[in-house]
Amino acid sequence: MKTIQFREAICEAMSEEMRRDESVYLMGEEVAEYNGAYKASKGMLDEFGPKRVIDTPIAELGFAGIAVGSTMTGNRPIVEYMTFNFSLVGIDQIINNAAKIRQMSGGQFKCPIVFRGPTASAGQLGATHSQAFENWFANTPGLKVVVPSNPYDAKGLLKAAIRDDDPVIFMESEQMYGDKGEVPEGEYVLPIGVADIKRKGDDVTIVSFGKIIKEAYKAADQLEKEGISCEIIDLRTVRPMDRKAIVESVKKTNRLVVLEEAWPFGSVATEITYLVQSEAFDYLDAPVIKLNTADTPAPYSPVLLAEWLPNSDDVIKAVKKVMYK
Repeated sequence: MKTIQFREAICEAMSEEMRRDESVYLMGEEVAEYNGAYKASKGMLDEFGPKRVIDTPIAELGFAGIAVGSTMTGNRPIVEYMTFNFSLVGIDQIINNAAKIRQMSGGQFKCPIVFRGPTASAGQLGATHSQAFENWFANTPGLKVVVPSNPYDAKGLLKAAIRDDDPVIFMESEQMYGDKGEVPEGEYVLPIGVADIKRKGDDVTIVSFGKIIKEAYKAADQLEKEGISCEIIDLRTVRPMDRKAIVESVKKTNRLVVLEEAWPFGSVATEITYLVQSEAFDYLDAPVIKLNTADTPAPYSPVLLAEWLPNSDDVIKAVKKVMYK
């Protein structure tokens, strides 16, 4: 094993897949000459050249369309958005073309493409740069949505996403690029659609994904000191969702708290809540609690932003509520 940063895990995954398959290329704003806005493609231009690591204009709709079209001629593009907030400019290509090519062509064309970049808030970036759209994309048949929370998962899942014959939305975080974690020395690929139990427990299940899961870890550490055992499930993949892992955990613990950095209405947490009440209702000893951001645009003020985001104290309160403590 070796210890690397999240951004290095992303770079290694892309580079290894580009060495393995000449049809894979990277396209996006500042991915080449600048080594990536977050240095996630550092050194790739030098190794692969400007035909496979391509700097684009600030024109998300344009380069998303070029990439989607190129899949129909045998390529496997990776499209980097400087933030998924900017993907809204090119969302027509994602929703109306990438997600539907296979079905609308009667299976004649597949669309092996990865759209990747940061999601959700990253500090004081304002309302239009702090949005989480996992549930938007997960609501679209034809798309897979992956949201890793550590370098190991990021590398293994990104390699799987690049090899997938369907479009994958791969969502990261500006606040995780410097995170360090262990990854194997050799090659490995993780399956899309399989959750990971990061921490085993008996009293309550906490389901989360992405960078906000760190708040669940903090809460679980504190709750353990108080004699409450938390099982933490990292979804890793929002769509397809590992429904079995969630249901089986709830059947064991009989309680569920869902932690998600997104607006509450129509969220991923809402879908999980429906899943559990429909498939594990008789096992519940308390109502499900879901923790989301406040139902407002993200504030710029650091004081308000701290209140807007769910945190470990919120998780502790929710766990104690479902435990009736």
